[in-house]
Amino acid sequence: MLLHIHPDNPDPRNITKVVECLQKGGVIIYPTDTIYGLGCDIYNREAIERICRIKNMDIKKAQLSFVCSDLSHISDYAKSIDTPVFRLLKKTLPGPFTFILEASKEVPKHLKTKKDTVGIRVPDNKICMAIVAQLGHPVMSTSLPMDGEVEYYTDPELMHEIFDKQVDIVIDGGIGNTIPSTVIDYTSSEPVLIRQGAGVWENIQA
Repeated sequence: MLLHIHPDNPDPRNITKVVECLQKGGVIIYPTDTIYGLGCDIYNREAIERICRIKNMDIKKAQLSFVCSDLSHISDYAKSIDTPVFRLLKKTLPGPFTFILEASKEVPKHLKTKKDTVGIRVPDNKICMAIVAQLGHPVMSTSLPMDGEVEYYTDPELMHEIFDKQVDIVIDGGIGNTIPSTVIDYTSSEPVLIRQGAGVWENIQA
């Protein structure tokens, strides 16, 4: 299903439709403040396994992120956020960053990595935030398979043509960006740049 949702004024009825899909174990393609993502309910292992099959990756080795609604939401899934980390998160989120933090006990076991970490995002995108707020807990997120022409992972109609048989809903929230989030590892005393993306690393260091 291709579902059009206004990026600045999301229709609550459409948000409810997406949330009900997630609650039933559905997989969606949805907009963020960077590239479009594949998402599902973090507590539904079968949905996560579907996403891993789409991306042809092992669930135990998958690099998956949580889309949270705000800083207090993050503290439920990340362990012991101290003052410097909190200040950095407050400074940069919502925004185009993914932070790797130590995972709390609230992170489902099937999503725990060997390093016991979790990737956290709070995108600056109203559709995305409305979905998470109504769902009541994070949406699991990963990028679309990046093989092929750039247009297919920026244009929702092309995404629908390609992935219609593999996902339940493709949200059309407008043309997406081509640059993913900047990934920062903050599991030690200082933030470490893992991947340069849309977020400005210099802002982290300032």
